[in-house]
Parts: sequence; structure tokens; C-alpha cells
Amino acid sequence: MISLADLAPTLWALAVLILITVLVLRVSRSEDFVAPAVAILRGAAQLALISLVLGGIITSPVWVGVALLVMFTVAAGTATRRLAWSWRRFFAVAGTMAAGIVVALAVVFGTGAIEFTPRYVLAVGGIVIGNSMTIAVLSGRRFFEAVHEQWHEVEGWLALGATGRQATLAQARQSVHAALIPSTDQTKTTGLVTLPGAFVGAIFGGASPLEAGRFQVVVLASILAAGAITAVALIHTFAAVKVRPDAL
Repeated sequence: MISLADLAPTLWALAVLILITVLVLRVSRSEDFVAPAVAILRGAAQLALISLVLGGIITSPVWVGVALLVMFTVAAGTATRRLAWSWRRFFAVAGTMAAGIVVALAVVFGTGAIEFTPRYVLAVGGIVIGNSMTIAVLSGRRFFEAVHEQWHEVEGWLALGATGRQATLAQARQSVHAALIPSTDQTKTTGLVTLPGAFVGAIFGGASPLEAGRFQVVVLASILAAGAITAVALIHTFAAVKVRPDAL
């Protein structure tokens, strides 16, 4: 059992890092400079809670499935709010995210690349869900912003008789590309610039560096596959525009 004395260095580090974040953003007069601090506190509280919960469910397939469903629902809801909430958009985001996640996990566990156990399903599933949420947000926001900013071009194509998807083809391609840049760069620089969490966690868990590296590569490939499907499918759903979208 971890005591308060054991947590003291962690709490001090969090307090100093939060203070630095708020001060830097406040001095630069950034909008909503408190938001990152709130995010850190919320994340810490959620991780503390989920750590307690996972200790009792990590070996149960049923409860692992419930945990992943909760993660997915929260992720889809969060992504939709970033794109201006509506139930239509929520179902579009949830459906496209689900397609990418299911395909990626089916390949990973169907091929035996990673052992199909509740522990690994929860770990890989949670990572892929989180990254798919980010890619959905990036692709959706970039698409709506591009169409809004370049509406004269889109409107010109519509006036010439193009369908909504044909008129926004350039913006759709740009959006998908932009959304995948962070994940692509993370994958390209893994081991040179960054040591990803799954790799470090596997080593701390007792795995050999080679085994941890194998696990991480599979996870990174899963993120890109799920993200590509999510981004392409989501933008295809949004692309049939008829009126200029509002700026997000």
C-alpha cells in the first residue's frame, strides 16, 4: 500500500509542473490558460480511480469489455464535442472510430501478434481508442476549417454541378493527411526521439527490451491502421456539404 509519504515527491512534481504551465500561458495571454492545469488534475484523479478499478477487473473478460466500452463512449463523446456536438455527428464519430479500432484489434489478436488475454486486450484497446479519438478530432476540425476558409473554391465546384464530396475532395485529402502527421512522426522517431509509454511500461513490467520493442511496434502499427480508417471514413461522412460550415 502506497503511503502519503511515498506520494509526496509525485505531488510536489505535479504542483510545480502545473504552476509552470499556468504561468507560461498566463504571461503569454493564451486563451483559457487554466485548461491544461485542470486537465492534469482531472487526469490524475481519473488515473487514480482507474488504477483501483483495474486491479479487480484486469483478469475478467466481461469487465474488461465493459471498461473498453466506457473508454470508447467517453472518447467518442469527447471527439464529438470538439467538432460541435450533435447526435448525428456523435454517431458518425462513434461509427468510424469503431470501424478503425475493430479492424486493427482483429488483426493484432487474430494473427497472434499479441496474446489474446484480458490484460493485453485492455492495454492495446485503450491505447488505440485514445489515439483514434485524437485522429478523429484532428481530421474533423481540419476538414471543417478548410471548407470554411476555402468556401469560395468549394462553392465554385458546387456551382459547376459537382457533388458535395467532389467539391471538397482537396480539403478531405488535406485533412486526412494532417490528422495522421503526429502519429506518423511518432512512429518514425520511436527509439530515436521518444520512448513510447507502451515500450517503457513493458520493460518496467519485466519484459526484455526486444519483447517490449516488438509489442510497441505492433501498437504503433495498430494506431496508424485504426487512425487511417477512422480519418478516411469520418471525412467521407462529413464531405457531402451543401452549405458553408460554421467555424469551429
